[in-house]
Amino acid sequence: MRIHCKVVVIAVGFGVFLLLYFLGGNGADEPLPKEVAKEKEDDNSSPSPLDVGRDVASKFARKSFARAGVRAEEPPLGRRQGEAINGGGSVNAKSKPRGNAARPVSRRARVEEVMHLAVVACGNRLDETLTMLKSALLFSVKKIKFHIFTEEPLAPQFAERLSRWPPSVLARFQHSTYPITFSAGNADEWKKLFKPCAAQRLFLPVILKDVDSLLYVDTDVLFLRPIDDIWSLLKSFNSSQLAAMAPEHEVPKIGWYSRFARHPFYGVTGVNSGVMLMNLTRIRSTRFKNSMIPSGLLWEDLLHPLYQKYKNHITWGDQDLLNIIFHDNPECLFIFPCQWNYRPDHCMYGSNCKEAEEEGVSILHGNRGVYHDEKQPAFKVVYDAIRDFPFEDNMFQALFYPIQTKFLDTVNTLCGRVPQVFLKQIEKTMRKGFEQKVVRHVRPHK
Repeated sequence: MRIHCKVVVIAVGFGVFLLLYFLGGNGADEPLPKEVAKEKEDDNSSPSPLDVGRDVASKFARKSFARAGVRAEEPPLGRRQGEAINGGGSVNAKSKPRGNAARPVSRRARVEEVMHLAVVACGNRLDETLTMLKSALLFSVKKIKFHIFTEEPLAPQFAERLSRWPPSVLARFQHSTYPITFSAGNADEWKKLFKPCAAQRLFLPVILKDVDSLLYVDTDVLFLRPIDDIWSLLKSFNSSQLAAMAPEHEVPKIGWYSRFARHPFYGVTGVNSGVMLMNLTRIRSTRFKNSMIPSGLLWEDLLHPLYQKYKNHITWGDQDLLNIIFHDNPECLFIFPCQWNYRPDHCMYGSNCKEAEEEGVSILHGNRGVYHDEKQPAFKVVYDAIRDFPFEDNMFQALFYPIQTKFLDTVNTLCGRVPQVFLKQIEKTMRKGFEQKVVRHVRPHK
């Protein structure tokens, strides 16, 4: 019995010893609370819920911007991984609350490029101009600054009509209105030179002194692809070129300048100024050769003397003066194809714009009043569809299909015989926009 008790005591004592040994060993191996926190901070192999939440929010923001047509800037890599705003490594928000005085943060803000579009609208051109501006916004990618030169009664009407557009559209452009002014010569004479106020375009380099580059268009122009594409042609200018226009005609035999002009003009057929891309900085700093002053004249000093010399010989006003200027300075002009300024002249005498046949019309220019009569219904179909299109509606259903359907009624007309010329580029533009905004590209899992 005494031996049995001894065995029990020894067994219990050994068990207690083993229990104390294991408890002591685990306690020695377990890190202090601070070390645990440090290991968790240093371990980036699995993202925390906060990091996952930030990634989801970032993706949601980018999708929202894409639906609105605006590119969302990617957050810096450190911010995506959960770094603090004031730099450095990861910070435990509970143990290190922010103070009232935060250290200044040095961020390099990306400057967003803005395209500048100018138009001169007088008389009854309000609705036509708004339709042109609408077409520019339908397909554009980057933001646009509209410079609207107009008569005093029209200025508040532009502001009121533009303010009705949806907020998502208003966020994609800015606009300024300017009075009709001429810095040289007789203002009334300039104003009546050709169409009401059209000569204003000659003075844009003088008035818009803070604008580097500009696209000028007539009120009867419609964009059938992003304005970004013609804006990118500025990068194609060589060191001497400072403006770009399309030829007045493709066929000298039926061109107006080659048959009737009584003044110098550019090239073989002259140029049309309804769509004019300009590097205003270069225009302001260049001395232009001319037939009056051997040393050349700056743009601002050239316009009035040139008009005085040729005013009895010009028919198309400011466009004729531009032809005279670039006749004397051909190295300054960049010529873009007729698809960027497609007019009834390109189809009413037979199709004579090969670039439009191959790629489709990029910019439709409805001169001769064809948007408002039945002489060239193919042009009117496109104008009416864009004018009546509700912003933010489905572009295939509410814009392209109506144009395509109504074109069936124009196939027996001079310009309606080539419907693919009018439809090709606009379909391509809408399809590309659809793919970018709707179709999701999923990466295969590795």
